[in-house]
Amino acid sequence: MHISDEQKRQFRTDGLTLLPGFLDADEMAEALRLFEWSMDNPGPAAGDLLPGREGARQDLVNPKAPEVYEDFLRSAPFAKASKALWNARNCWFMYEQVFRKDGADGVGRTPWHQDLPYLAIEGDDIAVFWISFEAVPAERSLEFIRGSHKGTLYNGSAFDPEDETKPLYPSDALPRIPPYEVERDKHDIVSFGVEPGDVIVFHPAIMHGGAPTPAGTIRRTLSLRFFGDDAVFAKRPFGGGVIVPAMKSLSAGDPFRHESFLELA
Repeated sequence: MHISDEQKRQFRTDGLTLLPGFLDADEMAEALRLFEWSMDNPGPAAGDLLPGREGARQDLVNPKAPEVYEDFLRSAPFAKASKALWNARNCWFMYEQVFRKDGADGVGRTPWHQDLPYLAIEGDDIAVFWISFEAVPAERSLEFIRGSHKGTLYNGSAFDPEDETKPLYPSDALPRIPPYEVERDKHDIVSFGVEPGDVIVFHPAIMHGGAPTPAGTIRRTLSLRFFGDDAVFAKRPFGGGVIVPAMKSLSAGDPFRHESFLELA
């Protein structure tokens, strides 16, 4: 595994980069086994990805997952890649998230959103590794607005199919997401076609959304989230985003740390 200077630059300035062939066949097989474990053993946060629309399921932050995933997280090159991208000394695993889209009539796009409003964390040393188990062409892949991780942090999306900009939090603490989908030509949108083993890594503050999954196709993805040295605790509206309940006692700006997070070499 080698992270180039250009990939480091892309992650810093664009908010994302593609890591071609990042995982080998054996690592992909183990990642798929873990994906299937997550789907077969849903945790308390499992449910529909897109409320009111069939064919899209997810699970995340399963309390049993760290122990089940640990050997893979330690043997695969996620920590080394993260530390190289961040120029950091340390890396911790935050949580896993799995997605399965396979609606008989197709599954519509996942609305534009940032991951960070849902998380009580801030900093440059945060990364999401997006792993697809199917080959996905660029036009059906995850889409990003390049450089948006450096801009405004918006309210979370309620993922309302009738209004993609409907805010999650009934609060003006964070502004409403702009109508990116109807203003696509005004933004620098980028997407990557991927083959199994390719991984997209991005900062959770970047604005992104998922292209539709056509009828008769399936898309299974595993997202793994990591954080490093400069990550700090952040207060979110209505107490949202706390992964470990004991961390609610932290103040904004405190180091984002808890003994339950796996520290990776």
